[in-house]
Amino acid sequence: MTRQKILITGASSGLGAGMARAFAAKGRDLALCARRSDRLDELRAELLERHPGINVAVATLDVNDHEQVPKVFAELADELGGIDRIIVNAGVGKGAPLGTGKLWANKATIETNLVAALVQIETALEMFKEAGGGHLVLVSSVLGNKGVPGVKAAYAASKAGVTSLGESLRAEYARGPIKVTVLEPGYIESEMTAKSASTMLMVDNETGVLAMVGVIERESGRAAVPWWPWAPLVQLMKVLPPQLMKPFT
Repeated sequence: MTRQKILITGASSGLGAGMARAFAAKGRDLALCARRSDRLDELRAELLERHPGINVAVATLDVNDHEQVPKVFAELADELGGIDRIIVNAGVGKGAPLGTGKLWANKATIETNLVAALVQIETALEMFKEAGGGHLVLVSSVLGNKGVPGVKAAYAASKAGVTSLGESLRAEYARGPIKVTVLEPGYIESEMTAKSASTMLMVDNETGVLAMVGVIERESGRAAVPWWPWAPLVQLMKVLPPQLMKPFT
């Protein structure tokens, strides 16, 4: 099934913008939302110039404004004449070692990556139920498979929560009509990973995004991307003692 009308949150930069470019190249219509409206407008102009046959709707959205999420999703759906795939991508990478007095950073990460994701999920499911089906994509992380020490502790916990929600939904909708995909990106070049210590495992944005889009298009249930080296590394991470996870953070 070709999902022609795709909504992406956190689409103004990084993986969100990369996925928008990749889907635009496939001729898909896009609904893009993020906090930074200037970047969204620039991206929309770029996509329409490169692919004049597609429709691109944009809207400013802070996913932590929970009341605005269903409103903005509905407005974008009206503008495109429906949405048949929603990619819950918006997220942050803030964080500090637990107990260092920087609760605000860890709290912001949990709220944006997990609580706001839940709001988007609830909204997407309501839309898809009304439409009779759809494809929900949750962007988690390979770090959701294991607790990690240091600055990524809250981030890993937030992504573990996203993965768990996705796995629950995969079981609930095993027979459809809603398809659910859980993406677990490794280190892919973006604003969020710019300060990561694990540059030796980093892939460029285009390579990482193409791997993500490939999994999304196949509507796979759950996948670490890119497959190499992350699929084997995830299996290793699951058995490593937590104190040996530092190289992955």
